[in-house]
Amino acid sequence: MQQDTFISHLIELRTRLMHALSAVLAMFIVLFLWPGPGPIYDFLAAPLMHALPEGTKMIATGVITPFMVPMKVTALVAFMIALPYVLFQAWSFIAPGLYEHEKKFAVPLIVASTALFLVGVAFCYYFVFGTVFKFINNFAPKSITPAPDIEAYFSFVITMFMAFGVTFEIPIVVIILVRSGIVSVEKLTQARPYVIVGAFVVAAVVTPPDVLSQFMLALPMCLLFEAGLFVSRFVGTRAKVETPEKQAQSTTP
Repeated sequence: MQQDTFISHLIELRTRLMHALSAVLAMFIVLFLWPGPGPIYDFLAAPLMHALPEGTKMIATGVITPFMVPMKVTALVAFMIALPYVLFQAWSFIAPGLYEHEKKFAVPLIVASTALFLVGVAFCYYFVFGTVFKFINNFAPKSITPAPDIEAYFSFVITMFMAFGVTFEIPIVVIILVRSGIVSVEKLTQARPYVIVGAFVVAAVVTPPDVLSQFMLALPMCLLFEAGLFVSRFVGTRAKVETPEKQAQSTTP
């Protein structure tokens, strides 16, 4: 019986994964047909190109790099667009094993975590990239002619998107820690100085070695931590659910 249940769970997991991958693939095909990998990469490179001197173009050092990098960017955009459906498939897989009160709490968390991740990526693209690239371009000596490589730029963008996307999940992490009873709001409040130091350490590791980009990641981390603390005060801890055996023992004289 247990083996049959385990196999059924594996089949369900495979089905959900296939649905998620199919959604990403379908979105990739749509984006490939219109507007196409080239315009999508141009949109991704726009913050850097606007900061560089007029007439500057990016270079490709690999033979197939001009083809592969735009395809990777298109796949990344397709995944981000299909992310709500991918998370819905994940939710459909784990939901049957949750209590009703856990489902009511999990749905807002999934929606909020998706929205916060996308907001973090948008904040990085529209605000951080433009500011950091202009700072680096103005700081560079005039005797240097910038010629960024498209593959290196793509790797840089992926790192920054992940850093800011995950950073914007801090309120969700704080709420889960408080809700599950692992740590209290008071303990997290007392740990605020260590959180601030840790934010700047993390920012120094995952961002380029310039003070501006490190500060622009560390500051949102601190503010999002405070936002998580504020919301956690209204969430409270999870009520303990007693099993029938424990309920019988508690009623036994």
